[in-house]
Formats: sequence, C-alpha cells, structure tokens
Amino acid sequence: MNSFEEVFENVKNYCLEKDTIKPVGMKTWIDPLKPVSFDGANAVFSCETEFQKGVVSQSYETILKNAFLDVLGLNVNIIINVDSKDNSTAPIPTDDELEMKHAELEESYKFANYDYTFDTFIQGRSNEFALACSKSVAKNCGERKVPEYNPLFIYGPSGMGKTHLITAIANEVRKNHPEFNIVYVTSETFGADLVNALNTNLISDFHEKYRNCDLLLIDDIQFFSGKERMQEEFFHTFYKLHQEGKQIVITSDRPPKELETLVERLKTRFEGGLIADISAPDYETRLAIINRKSELLELKLPGEVAEFMANRLKSNIRQLEGAVVRLKALNHFAGSPITISMAQSVIRDVLTDEQPIPITVEKIISEVSTVYGVSPDDLRSNKRSAQISIARKVAIYVVREITQMPLASIGTEFGGRDHSTIVYSVTSVTEAMKKDSNLNNLVNDIIKNIKDKSKV
Repeated sequence: MNSFEEVFENVKNYCLEKDTIKPVGMKTWIDPLKPVSFDGANAVFSCETEFQKGVVSQSYETILKNAFLDVLGLNVNIIINVDSKDNSTAPIPTDDELEMKHAELEESYKFANYDYTFDTFIQGRSNEFALACSKSVAKNCGERKVPEYNPLFIYGPSGMGKTHLITAIANEVRKNHPEFNIVYVTSETFGADLVNALNTNLISDFHEKYRNCDLLLIDDIQFFSGKERMQEEFFHTFYKLHQEGKQIVITSDRPPKELETLVERLKTRFEGGLIADISAPDYETRLAIINRKSELLELKLPGEVAEFMANRLKSNIRQLEGAVVRLKALNHFAGSPITISMAQSVIRDVLTDEQPIPITVEKIISEVSTVYGVSPDDLRSNKRSAQISIARKVAIYVVREITQMPLASIGTEFGGRDHSTIVYSVTSVTEAMKKDSNLNNLVNDIIKNIKDKSKV
C-alpha cells in the first residue's frame, strides 16, 4: 500500500465486506472524508461540516478503528478536522442525487404510518377508561336504538391520543356498518364548511351533511369557544342527532366546565353524556409505545435505548412516535448500530421541532375576526361600527399580550394607527375585562386558542 488513500480504500472495502457499514452509510458519510495524513498511529481526515464530523465521530469512529486494526494490525486514532475553506463553491447536488436522497428517506419511512385502530392504541393507566368507553361506543353504535353513552366526550392535552381514539371509533363502526353515513371533522373544518355555506347561500347542503349522519365525530371542539354562530349551528345539529338516537363523539383539550365561553346549553348537554379524560402516559406506557412503533417500522431497537428515550420524552405520544421515526431515518442513512448517543441526537431534534410555531399578528387578527364575525380588513380599516370597534380593540389587546410588540409597531399593523390610539385600546380592554367577566373569559379563550394552535 503506497498511500493513505489506498489504505483507506482497503479499510472501507473491509467494512463493506463485513457489513459493519451499510452502502448508504458509506456513500453518505465515509466516502466524503478526505484522507490527509497517516503516521501509523494517527489517521487524519478532513470534512466539510461540523455536522458530518459529528455523525462520523458518533456513529463510525469505533467501526473505523476496528477496521484499521483488522486490516493493518495497528491501533489507530481517528482524527477529523473540519475544512475551514469557504464552501460556497462546493458543487450543488444534481437532480438525480437529490432524487436518490429523497427515495432513501422515503424508504426509511416506509412503515411509519399505520391505521388508527384500537389494535394499534397502546393502553395504560392514563388512558384505559377512555379506551374502554371508546370501544363500547364503537361496539354498540347502530346496535342500540338509544346510545348508552351520548355524547362521548374525551378530553386531555394535545398529543395524548384523542385523535387516535376518535378515529378508531370511526374505523370500527365503518367496518361493522359500511352502510353508515359517518362524518368525522375537526371544529375548524366544521367552521369552514359553515362559512362557505353562508357565503354561497347553501346552508341547506350544510344541514344535509351534518344533521343526517349516523355518527358524528368532532375533534378539538375547544376551538368553538367564542364563536357564537358556530355554536348555534352545532347546537341544532347536536339536538337533532341526539333526539334521533344518533351517536356523537367529541374531543377537547379541556372538560366541558372549563370551556368558559361555550354557551351553557351546549356545556349542559356535553355533561349529560359520558366524560373520559386522557393524561400523560406513565413510564411503562411510554416504553410500550416506543417498542410498538419500532416494531411497525421494523426497527431493531436495543432495550437500553428504548428505556433511555422513555425516560426523557415525557410530554406526549406524538413526541415518542416522532423520535422513533427519526431514529429509523438516521439508522437508515448512517447504516450503523443504534446507540444511546444516536438517540440523544434524535431527542434534541424532536424537542427543537416541537417548539411552538411563531404567532404572527396575522394569525391573531384572523382568530379575533372569526370570533366577532368581521373580516381582517375591517380590523385594519377606519370603520367605526360597534362590532368592528370592539373587535379591533380586542385584537390590539391580544397582539400586545401575546407578542409584546412595541405600541408603535402594533399601530402600523392596524392600518397606521398612532401610539395614543393603541394605548387607549389596550387600556380600555384591560379595564373592561375587570368589570365584565364574559369579556374576560372570551379574551382569555381567544389567547388560549391562539397559543394552542401554535403548538399543533
């Protein structure tokens, strides 16, 4: 062997022959390494980025050291330096290369999705009552003239499995009663359908869709809070279906009593059914979810890695499943055994990705305008009708409360209003909320709904 390049080629071929590094891992991470020098004790390489150095050091250093020992009979230190040159002239990947990367990523996610059924729902102490209620509703839907639990109201924080359960109910009923008309929507879809029906004078079509189904499932009903027309339509829909013995299933992030700006007659009817809560999964349930997701992804996950992840990801099920999917992708690209250090990297990515979506002024104005039944343009205009005026003041207050933007900047967002106008709006809403509990509840619900949507 006359050069370090030749030595390194032999080491790489050895790794491929022994299957200690997969071809995709070799192509993605090892081939780009540039041999710099080798003195028999230190093998020095360069690479273009800190990220590449981190992946190689974390996932391949031990494999390469063992390969050097087997090929040369030498214990070698692997040293990787990041090339400090300007990389702006680095070749841009071709379309074919990008397509290959995309295909590889798709393959790694091949088994990531699965049906939301009762079989794929992991039972634990935090959700066993909600699961039992959901199974009972699905089993008896259509079998009893009067549903035993109607409505079924499932509540709990985001990411705990409410959507899984409500979808599992729909799938089970569809399997047992293919002739049933099943309507499953989010509260936002319900609202969008209503707005569209009102704008096109097709409210009869809206009523036909929602009031003549055999099973109605509404996800995230907390977003009905403060929206009077939506609540009015849903009340009449609920009343008709309930009177006809049709099953209704609802999810929310809060129990009915805490939906303060929901009209009392809706809260009373929700509380007249069966209420089931879902809380954060305990350690055993988290571990079971990780292992189940790994099986579905055909990912061989060492026990200590699964336990490490279960101990550190405690917020919700969505985090757990997302971490396993990312670990599958990283394992596919790296081609090296899964380690705790690899899991640490994935957990950091998941926690970073789950930061709230930035809340913009546009999102706030959109939410407030929907609640008050005016348009976003109205809030920025000089129109002075009572409805628009109070909505504008509330929107200004909420923008200030959530974003803490300078008052002058808020004025710019609302059609170029001056500083004194913004101060007056914030002050007047603050004082009005102290005297009017309904306004106080409404504004707080608006703020909570906006923040909740930013976490989705």
